[in-house]
Amino acid sequence: MPNITPAQVKSDYDVIVVGSGAAGGQTAYTLTMEGAKVLMLEAGRDYDPVQETPMFQTNGQAPLRAAGTPDKPFGFHDSTVDGGWQVPGEPYTSASDDPKRQFWWWRARMLGGRTNHWGRISLRNGPYDFKPRSRDGLGFDWPINYEDVAPYYDKVEMLIGVYGDNNGLENTPDSPAGVLQPPPALRAGERYTKHHARKLGIPVIPIHRAVLTQRLDPNVLPAKLHPGNAKAQRVLAQAMSERAACFWATNCGRGCAIRATYQSTTVHLPPALGTGNLDILSDAMGYRVLMNDAGKATGVSYIDRRDGREKEVRARVVVLAASSAESVRMLLNSKSARFPNGVANSSGLVGKYIMDTVGASLGGQIPALENLPLHNEDGAGGGHAYVPWWLYQEQLAGKLGFARGYHLEFMSGRQMPGAGTFSGLEWLGRGSYGKKFKEDARRYYGSFLGFAGRGEMIPNEDSFCDLDPVVKDKWGIPVLRFHWKWSEHETRQARHMQETAKALIEAMGGRVRQQPDADGADAIRPGGFIIHEVGGTIMGADAKKSVTNQWCQTWDVPNLFVTDGGPFVSNADKNPTLTIMALAWRAGDYIVDQLKKGNL
Repeated sequence: MPNITPAQVKSDYDVIVVGSGAAGGQTAYTLTMEGAKVLMLEAGRDYDPVQETPMFQTNGQAPLRAAGTPDKPFGFHDSTVDGGWQVPGEPYTSASDDPKRQFWWWRARMLGGRTNHWGRISLRNGPYDFKPRSRDGLGFDWPINYEDVAPYYDKVEMLIGVYGDNNGLENTPDSPAGVLQPPPALRAGERYTKHHARKLGIPVIPIHRAVLTQRLDPNVLPAKLHPGNAKAQRVLAQAMSERAACFWATNCGRGCAIRATYQSTTVHLPPALGTGNLDILSDAMGYRVLMNDAGKATGVSYIDRRDGREKEVRARVVVLAASSAESVRMLLNSKSARFPNGVANSSGLVGKYIMDTVGASLGGQIPALENLPLHNEDGAGGGHAYVPWWLYQEQLAGKLGFARGYHLEFMSGRQMPGAGTFSGLEWLGRGSYGKKFKEDARRYYGSFLGFAGRGEMIPNEDSFCDLDPVVKDKWGIPVLRFHWKWSEHETRQARHMQETAKALIEAMGGRVRQQPDADGADAIRPGGFIIHEVGGTIMGADAKKSVTNQWCQTWDVPNLFVTDGGPFVSNADKNPTLTIMALAWRAGDYIVDQLKKGNL
């Protein structure tokens, strides 16, 4: 992937984009395809998944058979480099010593950021998700509707390639005909769950994931995405022709050398670079937004990680897309006499209302799936099915004891064994060993089912981040201090997730590995654990009650935008990445329009 050096940085960029992940990649793509000159700053190193992905190595060929370690919590083959919940030399702090009030902050210091690692689950927010307060009186409404975002969901799905189907379910939006790719067949455990879930009234449908099950059509899609723009169509057609369909080689979390999965590095950046309008400066740690006396952003100050020196780059427009918390950090660190509390913070809301996804899980074993005939179920590196939230009306009637919904993701199948595949069989095999253990391993392999709940968190005043008054990172930049608290809406929801998983397992004649937690506060995962951090620069219709307007444009500084998850007003159960990209594309179109009008 081409990179420039600090000495090669130009002085006439239209836009600086800080960050290269889902938000940064999409923003840079949209801008450069429409002719804007863009400089992208990436805090981590250059990374090329085509060259660096171990597509054909088995887990047995890796250290510790690829098991997770403190510095590689998702295993040896996980694509994340220089990142995780802890980054050496780049700490963050917590305002509380209570483990239940800690926030875990995941970062990936590499080109493409967290898009190289994520699960590729790509669910649209529905109409209810943009107006949650109107429905139950809690949290906030977005200043936009589903209809404002739907055209951008369509475009993003066509660009990145999303498999799934349409089911006509409540608040689970369908995509227009021809947009989605065909989903892969359900695995045995997923089929079995679907069959038995019917009697519980629980839907099981194909999940939507950003993985190509067939090649993109370079002769049709570019014209749909960029009508009237011959250059954009040409470079996009070339980029699409270089992507292959998935052939189920290895888990998507490794990265993808054939570009079948969506990663910013394989989907957004190649065509953006193909326009000749994008320069990428890696190892450039964003520090603060530079401002002039007129109150306009003029550029960005960054730390060159190679020599540790602070340097500056300039442009007409600045876009922060560094991840919601990292963008908050830059805004709060951009202090001056004019902005003593940080830039774009006249509302005092920068850093407030950070959210994660509610997470809880429960697993069990299904006797009907024992001793299945030998077959391979690797598939598309993640679940092929999921349970969308289905109790909207019961919830609206106040029958559930919590206000927002969740979905269930699956963990099932006879996939490539890892180090822990046959561990913990004592509860079934009663501590067998030798020949009996091998027989037990063959018998039970593929008979386990797990459900991971992913639910909506309502923003609250106890969950926010600010600058630690003492601690700085190794570059001398003040670090974030997190304040965190789940409300009873989330903890009750977590318990309901486990009860639903138990009901599903038992409906299949299975047995749960352990009973649901009596207290939802014990069932729920720590804040940040699901790696769906959003909020901190929420959007709104009132400058006194929000940081950005509906275009992700800060109220205080018109040529300063935030296009990552920061402007999220709520965090629906739907995984946020697809919405981040849709909003970033929408903001990019607005920036292009305003640049052409001379308003920025």
